[in-house]
Amino acid sequence: MRLNDITRGNGLEEHGITNANLIYWTSPTSVLYEQVVRRGEGLISHLGALTVKTGHYTGRAANDKFIVEEPSSSHLVNWGKVNRPFEAGRFDALYKKMCNYMQGRDLFVQDCFAGASPAHRIPVRIISERAWHSLFARNMFLRATQEELLTHRSEFTVIDLPAFHAQPKIDGTNSEAFIIINFARKLVIIGGTSYAGEIKKSIFTVLNYLLPQKNVMSMHCSANTGPQGDVAVFFGLSGTGKTTLSAAPNRLLIGDDEHGWDENGVFNFEGGCYAKVINLSAESEPEIYQCTRRFGTILENVAIDTISRRIDLDDASFTENTRASYPITHIPNIVPTGAGGHPNNIIMLTCDAFGVLPPIAKLTAEQAMYHFLSGYTAKVAGTEAGITEPQATFSACFGAPFMALKPSLYADLLGKKIASRKVDCWLVNTGWSGGGPGVGGRMKIAYSRALVNAALDGTLAKGSFVKDPVFGLDIPVSCPGLPNEILNPRNAWSDKAAYDAMAQKLVEMFRHNFEQFKETAAPEVAAVL
Repeated sequence: MRLNDITRGNGLEEHGITNANLIYWTSPTSVLYEQVVRRGEGLISHLGALTVKTGHYTGRAANDKFIVEEPSSSHLVNWGKVNRPFEAGRFDALYKKMCNYMQGRDLFVQDCFAGASPAHRIPVRIISERAWHSLFARNMFLRATQEELLTHRSEFTVIDLPAFHAQPKIDGTNSEAFIIINFARKLVIIGGTSYAGEIKKSIFTVLNYLLPQKNVMSMHCSANTGPQGDVAVFFGLSGTGKTTLSAAPNRLLIGDDEHGWDENGVFNFEGGCYAKVINLSAESEPEIYQCTRRFGTILENVAIDTISRRIDLDDASFTENTRASYPITHIPNIVPTGAGGHPNNIIMLTCDAFGVLPPIAKLTAEQAMYHFLSGYTAKVAGTEAGITEPQATFSACFGAPFMALKPSLYADLLGKKIASRKVDCWLVNTGWSGGGPGVGGRMKIAYSRALVNAALDGTLAKGSFVKDPVFGLDIPVSCPGLPNEILNPRNAWSDKAAYDAMAQKLVEMFRHNFEQFKETAAPEVAAVL
């Protein structure tokens, strides 16, 4: 085991880091397991997965994320509630304090890549004080070969110090936690939070800033390919089934969360998956379920019996947002290169908790742009504190928290690619049918899989459609293996008047949200609803 790379110093002076103690440089999984256990960072479950707790932050600290305001990027960043400015001077001062903090401490470094396209990948370096965060980076990014490590020079570096807490009044942060991106210095600093998702999403934000400027579409989506090489892209927010539906036994997975679309087709940004695992079912989601039983997988905030070391995926004691991080090679059906051709189909997923959107509908190009900009889903009671009834959520481009540029830029780029490749687009509701929670029922995963399969193999496109008068969507009349009455959402409601009222209410929510895009969206897109 090489702790310290003597041939190039410790390699960290270029980041201003000096006098560190032991440096674990791109350590393999087994070494990081040993260090996690030795340092009391987690427990090994009975079948080999590593279980860890993230403490106070069990999800992203959205209000603690900033972008440094500096001349090279300020005119490009979409400043607002999501992308909030941070003073360059305060960034430098905070970073200096972090460098002082790292003196005399053990550090873990992972040199890796983001982006499976050789033309567009970027070398990244993740420096952390936690062994399990280093393993997370090893899982989630693309691993460098031994030959590549010899010449690896990071284009972006993440400094991740969960135990380093900011002082808001002095440092200018919102709280003790912070995630700050500095595009000029090609540096991300993270502190005060142990939620590992901040590492992956910070690099995603970086790619969302860099790639569209090269005419490469960056997407918060999963992607897979069929037996004939046909590629499908799945857009969707958390809880909509993006990871589940793309990990299909009859198709090869390209990736589960972040992708680019360049002149050659779709490529994965990552080398791993970060799946939500609360109430995960071995019957409905066998591929992901098996990953929770494998060596190398990290289980975040999943309950474990400390005596038997058995995990309980149904236990939400710590959070509903339980997660599994694992190398994509843990999935049996994958595309080894992490890349595929141009998409034949785009699936836009939503979990409509109001129960008024159809299980599937074919979208026109204008409707696809409208729903891409809207990024709709709904939260239900129990998913977050304070939510007692269905609540509509709109996230532009199905990933607003990670989009550094203006939404219209991503939408225009996607629209051009859809038009040039003649891609079929579909809206799929994996949420409720026949009414909201307590009245209707959640769409069965088997039904959603059947609908997606019928869309991808061309069955639905060859069939007949009826026009939904409320949302203007084209709804298929039939689908093999599904009862016809569930395809049209109004037919699934026993109280038709209640459906009409709720559908109109959701339409108004869409319209209100879309007001922010009316000046930049094409007139035909703005007129969809």
